[in-house]
Amino acid sequence: MAKEKDPTLSKEERKALKRAGKEKTKRSDSNGVHKHKDSKKEKKKERAALAEKVTNAVESGKAVIVAEDEEQVVVKSGVEEDENKEKKEVSTRPVGALVPFANPLADEKVAKKVFRGVKKAAASKSLKRGVKEVVKALRKSPTVPSSPPPGVVVLAADISPMDVISHIPVLCEDHSIPYIYVTSRAELGMAGQTKRPTSVVMVTASVGGKAKKEGEKEKEGEGEWKETFAGLVKVIEREGRHVKI
Repeated sequence: MAKEKDPTLSKEERKALKRAGKEKTKRSDSNGVHKHKDSKKEKKKERAALAEKVTNAVESGKAVIVAEDEEQVVVKSGVEEDENKEKKEVSTRPVGALVPFANPLADEKVAKKVFRGVKKAAASKSLKRGVKEVVKALRKSPTVPSSPPPGVVVLAADISPMDVISHIPVLCEDHSIPYIYVTSRAELGMAGQTKRPTSVVMVTASVGGKAKKEGEKEKEGEGEWKETFAGLVKVIEREGRHVKI
């Protein structure tokens, strides 16, 4: 509501009261009662300087620690962040319980070579996936040992229940086919270019399907696959020498 004018006061007296009120507000501002414009400007300048330091640190890739109002802002280099991510991925990689008869079991170095060979076998259509396909191919293979063997078998050691693959090593030994275990069925499935985890695969020496027709046109590709298969057989046979039956 608007203030009612006092009829007893004249215009000049009212003007004098307004002037006195304005002078009081100016005095209070000069004494620092209401607003602190200088302190706000200083804070803005500090924040701008902090932002410049952070952007420069990110561009240069250096680690900088800046303190503002008892809070620390830490900027780490991109290389350190990548290393931390790799460490987390390695530590959090899921590996299930391994079957007790996983022998020979490939270590990390040998497993990389095996997965590389499986990936090339999938590209050249020389791969059998799953228990049914592998058992069928094993039973068709000759029992007489040959050099090189008709194929090699790679089994995942983190299978449950273990009875799913327990009979495959016996078939491999009956048909003189080298075999090896790896620690992860998920990695074996990825190497075989499938989205699902795979319990067992068989890498065959012959190029099959469409890749064979292409090999007739380009014999160099078939020769490369023979070299890759021979290297894979050598790695698996070397690990199989340590198996105690």
